[in-house]
Amino acid sequence: MLHLSQRYTHSDTINISLSNIYCVEQVKELVLGQCEKLCPAAVLEQFEKVLHDSSQAVGLLLSERFINVPPQIALPLYKQLLDELAEAQRTNKPSGRCHYCLLISKTCQEVRRSVPARGPPKEELLFVNAEEEFFYEQAVAKFNYSVQEEADSCLSGRWSFDDVPMKPLRTVSLIPMDRMPVILDKLKEYLTV
Repeated sequence: MLHLSQRYTHSDTINISLSNIYCVEQVKELVLGQCEKLCPAAVLEQFEKVLHDSSQAVGLLLSERFINVPPQIALPLYKQLLDELAEAQRTNKPSGRCHYCLLISKTCQEVRRSVPARGPPKEELLFVNAEEEFFYEQAVAKFNYSVQEEADSCLSGRWSFDDVPMKPLRTVSLIPMDRMPVILDKLKEYLTV
């Protein structure tokens, strides 16, 4: 048996449609609070509708891996997770009834100053776990919020003072479960060696 301290990756979902559980309510409050501050009314309405509808279960997708573990490991992890969810649905367990996945990704953007002649700088979103970009592309609602005050930097490994500073963000994506096969196909296409 693998000891918890020997794990390099983790992938799981938590049903956040359950009410009256303090930590679940905190996750919902965080997402809706940030969304209310930063998003247009239509995006907020979509998040509120899904997160407050107990008939459509939402699974908080937890996916972590050490930064030095290649993204290719993500494909078998997500396949296994989706197989487990399908089995739970087949056996009519509550954990298998997810209609949506909520993913909060670690992302960052280059801190650039705009040059008036060139217009505003293009803000490209960089995913710390590259595979999460495929989830983002399939999301029906999404937004970013800054964690600049809570983080040191987005630099890891070797760096120099000439490196462009990065602004740390969290990107929240709401993905319908029926789009998971498309995501897995993209993962297969880009991550198979």
